[in-house]
Amino acid sequence: MLPIADAFEHEYRGCDLLYGRGCVDRLGDYLADCGLDRALVVCGSNVAANDDLMDPVRGGLGDRLAGVFDGTTPEKQAEAAFETIDAMREADADVLVGVGGGSSLDVARQASVFASDGRSLADLREEARDGAVGPPDADTDRPPVVVVPTTLAGADVSAGGSLEVLSAAESPTDQPIIVSGSAMPIADFADPDLFETTPAGALAGSAMNGVDKGIETPYARDANPVSDATAVHGLRLLSDALPEVAGDDGATDAAAMDRAVVGSLLVQLDRKVSVVHAFGHGFARRYDVQQGAVHAAVVPHILRYLFSAVDAGRDLLAEGFSIDSSGRSDDEVAEAVVDAVVALRDSLGAPSRLRDLPETREEDLPAIAEFIADDHPMERAPSGLDASVAEIEGVLREAW
Repeated sequence: MLPIADAFEHEYRGCDLLYGRGCVDRLGDYLADCGLDRALVVCGSNVAANDDLMDPVRGGLGDRLAGVFDGTTPEKQAEAAFETIDAMREADADVLVGVGGGSSLDVARQASVFASDGRSLADLREEARDGAVGPPDADTDRPPVVVVPTTLAGADVSAGGSLEVLSAAESPTDQPIIVSGSAMPIADFADPDLFETTPAGALAGSAMNGVDKGIETPYARDANPVSDATAVHGLRLLSDALPEVAGDDGATDAAAMDRAVVGSLLVQLDRKVSVVHAFGHGFARRYDVQQGAVHAAVVPHILRYLFSAVDAGRDLLAEGFSIDSSGRSDDEVAEAVVDAVVALRDSLGAPSRLRDLPETREEDLPAIAEFIADDHPMERAPSGLDASVAEIEGVLREAW
């Protein structure tokens, strides 16, 4: 078993990371120290109805709780962000507290960005009808955001974030039009007690998204020893703990949950999203499907493709999955990594074939391949890789 500290604090790019069981009790005190008085909690309806989760959040905020907006959905539509802004103004809130999974945390962060941007939702839609939306004004003062994650997707301190402005049906490009921006939270309260209130199925659905952040970072062309170290150790913790906390039996070991939560934090630090996320975007832009499910189906095939063409950090990934590579050839190490990823995915009950995902159509694969080839995370593909549309489509068909 890999040991971890019972509690710790760390500053990352202006965000205070606070980890430990019961740390959410300190929410109100933290806001007081920041001179913030009125918090609007941003979450989905299921989270709002989960008293085992919300009671500690309400208790931690105390008299600084100004209200709850529970209208976020997994689709991360722009409407939710603007409804959050309206709720924030009605409550006279001076800080947003995103609670729950990645969609709620993203909506809270994007609401902060657009609260001071000056454009209305109607303005964004008008821009989108020309095929794209400009980024938000980076020079405006933004309401601060605190995040309280309860799933393992790793959306707490990610560098980006996007909202759908026009659906594919409304879009002039036949692809959804999104607007991207980022508001780094001022604090991330990672409390394992709260993760244990999330059903195992929801944890499993988010887990592969978090794992793939750790997988992608070592092979990214701009990886460095620091990003390698956090990614590899994060993978060690996740691969060890996830089958216990997000498998068929759910969370039965508090120490395993602690390791999973710390692992999900580590893989976000200086993460380098690359090829796997480009594949996920190709499907998420076309279908209403969870990216973690897409990642689960495609990542073994992507890794085999990468390992056949370039090194792709196979030795570092072997370390992350606790694989002894001594005496093995490069090809044997690569296959052992793929086998470990498959075993982890299968332990979570995650999808193993693209055809099993809702709404997916085989006839869409050529168009999806073209989107993936041009998606911005492909710019971080491993050095020496020149992925053609035909090769990407071949990977998709193997995963189909």
